Amino acid sequence: MTTPAPLLLAAGGDHDPEFRYACRFGVEDGLYLRFGAGDDLLVVSILELERARSEGRAARIEEAGSLGWRDQADRRMAWAELAARLIQERGGPRARISPSLPAGLYEALRSAGLELEIVPDLFIEERRRKDDRELEWVAQAQAAAEAATLEVIREVAAAQILDGVLLRDERPLTSEWLMARAQQVLIERGCICEQMIIAGGERSSQPHFRGQGELRAGEPIVIDIFPRHQASGYCGDLTRTVVPGGASELLQRMHGACLEALEVGLGAIAAGADGRDAHRATCQRLVDRGFGTTTSGLEGEADGPGMIHSTGHGVGLEVHEAPPLRNLSFQLAPRDVVTVEPGLYQAGVGGVRVEDLVVVAAGGFDNLTSLPKSLDPADYL
Repeated sequence: MTTPAPLLLAAGGDHDPEFRYACRFGVEDGLYLRFGAGDDLLVVSILELERARSEGRAARIEEAGSLGWRDQADRRMAWAELAARLIQERGGPRARISPSLPAGLYEALRSAGLELEIVPDLFIEERRRKDDRELEWVAQAQAAAEAATLEVIREVAAAQILDGVLLRDERPLTSEWLMARAQQVLIERGCICEQMIIAGGERSSQPHFRGQGELRAGEPIVIDIFPRHQASGYCGDLTRTVVPGGASELLQRMHGACLEALEVGLGAIAAGADGRDAHRATCQRLVDRGFGTTTSGLEGEADGPGMIHSTGHGVGLEVHEAPPLRNLSFQLAPRDVVTVEPGLYQAGVGGVRVEDLVVVAAGGFDNLTSLPKSLDPADYL
């Protein structure tokens, strides 16, 4: 039986999910080599050595200079040459690598004499099944998301309304100001969310519009906060939609349909279930309530609000990872962490989205989300 080639990972920054998963350590520059079970090596600069030894997970944790690292103008080549030497010293020129390895480093490793084998499904299955510590980190990130979302909604609820504009201290309340408040709450809890969404008005019909400018009464505000826990790298994900000053009949119908679809989607979540079934059940409920989707066979009404994205996705070291909940057959497994997030969007009106984060279990799920799901900001106080 052929012995697998060593696994070689090169750090792609502090949030590199594969590197973090392999050795529980985030760093700008470094190498991780796994020669076999219990036989792995984490290599970092002297700047990071003490931190790596206190936070990292590997049988050996060494400083690059002590292993022969040679500084060069091209740092990729410097790390590539060190990696090649360490692997060749263990008996061969072959190495297994991540499919996300940058092309420049790939070529540097080849130039240093390594034969490279890409592992297309590296850690995908392992990362899906979170252990107790990983679930704790996800729960911490989700709790921070709830605290930040609650802070945003409290500010919206407390705002005055003048000529349809939300005011705070006699100045317009803006998406940017609310993002700053949310970020402060996250930071106080050891988290950060660089691309959060607090999107008000008509442009909330664009699901990934981050939000900009003043907020107005009677218009939806989509709040989507997906923080990363700084110490561990694990993420949470939470969305709520509120309408200050009262929602129109259409927005109320959209929100009511999303709440029903959320419950239907959650009801289809369990170990052994197919994520495709959860997605299609969610879409079907939206269609039953007179709305549309972009899922084949469940298009519904084409002229009104519709859902234009998947029902959900896995969450872990990345905010979007396996397993998907879309029109693709994908069996759910115990300890998968997934979102269920139905949304409806219409140009000229805006969007409504509601999202919970759950842990898949035998016979169902454990919900990591506890916030209310009302359109009325006052209901969160």
